[in-house]
Amino acid sequence: MEQQTFFEQDAAAPLAARLRPRTLDEIVGQRHLLGEGKVLRRLIEDDHISSMIFWGPPGGGKTTLARVIARRTKAAFIDFSAVTSGIREIRAVMEKAEGNRRFGERTIVFVDEIHRFNKAQQDAFLPFVEKGSIILIGATTENPSFEVNGALLSRCKVFVLQSLKVEDLVSLLQRALTDARGFGGTRVNIAPEMLTAIAAFANGDARSALSTLEMVVLNAEVDENGVTVTRETLEQCTSKKSLLYDKQGEEHYNLISALHKSMRNSDPDAAVYWLARMLEAGEDPLYIARRVTRFASEDVGLADPRALEIAVAAYQACHFIGMPECTVHLTEAVVYLALAPKSNALYEAYGRAREDALSQLAEPVPLVIRNAPTKLMRELDYGKGYQYAHDAEEKLTNMQCLPDSLLGREYYRPTEQGVEGKFKARLQQIKDWKAKHAEK
Repeated sequence: MEQQTFFEQDAAAPLAARLRPRTLDEIVGQRHLLGEGKVLRRLIEDDHISSMIFWGPPGGGKTTLARVIARRTKAAFIDFSAVTSGIREIRAVMEKAEGNRRFGERTIVFVDEIHRFNKAQQDAFLPFVEKGSIILIGATTENPSFEVNGALLSRCKVFVLQSLKVEDLVSLLQRALTDARGFGGTRVNIAPEMLTAIAAFANGDARSALSTLEMVVLNAEVDENGVTVTRETLEQCTSKKSLLYDKQGEEHYNLISALHKSMRNSDPDAAVYWLARMLEAGEDPLYIARRVTRFASEDVGLADPRALEIAVAAYQACHFIGMPECTVHLTEAVVYLALAPKSNALYEAYGRAREDALSQLAEPVPLVIRNAPTKLMRELDYGKGYQYAHDAEEKLTNMQCLPDSLLGREYYRPTEQGVEGKFKARLQQIKDWKAKHAEK
């Protein structure tokens, strides 16, 4: 059996393989790296590739970039597997690359899933990278700071690839319907909202989006008008009744509103239900985590200061491990916030302060609390009369910090809810002390 080359396409290959981009212009997303004038694009176009690591989520285009580089470069290009190769195979490739170098030819070695190499295997690359025998391009879904040897990493430029946006994936799906490598020879009738739903469900993964499209098209109804994809077909192929949830549409905002208001109403059961509705429909868990973090300060605030800690921890957990494992972390945060005492005093405080800030933008900072790093500023009385609270016995002073026109304004009005009652009592103590020690 003849072995296929790096570029050969199998007619029976999956749609994602057939539509793999061949040029930079065919790549969707990653504009921060591949947009006009961006560093990585210039390096590829000028064939000035140096050792680098592509770090990003599955389906983001790491291997695609390597294939584009392989098509454009004048260097020898070796595609290397971290799964099937050992040190012996690495050394054989390195010796070949060293021979190429002696004849003035560059060699680019692409290592997919480089994080799967152990330390000894990664170390085998190091001397050849140092000597310039090879240009190493590694691809990884794991943080290279932890998964790639420090010595090797220090000799590589890390490029971070981002999850593809819904609009990027919709563009890719539309191309699949018209491209000859895809379904260009077939009349496929599929509603735009279904393409958006497939893109949303893919959660930033191009392979997943194309695989889903391929499945629904191959299982669609066929008649004289071509191939027609129905809602039922989409649901059957994905086993997701909620797939047609549009992350950009009204239902998106309805569901996040339902989650927010269920937590505000201290209903953990309803909150967990709306959370599940969103996650199972393909919503980005990091989006939900961000909204939950906002809720922690807006609706709980100092009634339970731990609420924000737990919300932030849930966000970090979602970032670390992703779906589906992070569902339990979001559930923990949502239930905690639903059961926590509620206070919107911080939200109201900022609203009141914002109104004054917008209406009095030119209000000068009192001289007493201005920074005075230069002699001229000190001569102009910047910082004159400043009272360092730590020097006071009770760690309190009567120094004026608000502008004259806002003197006496109260923005933060604490409630008696939860722990905030303690903050209210402390604030009252401070006010009583300042009133007692007010300058006559």
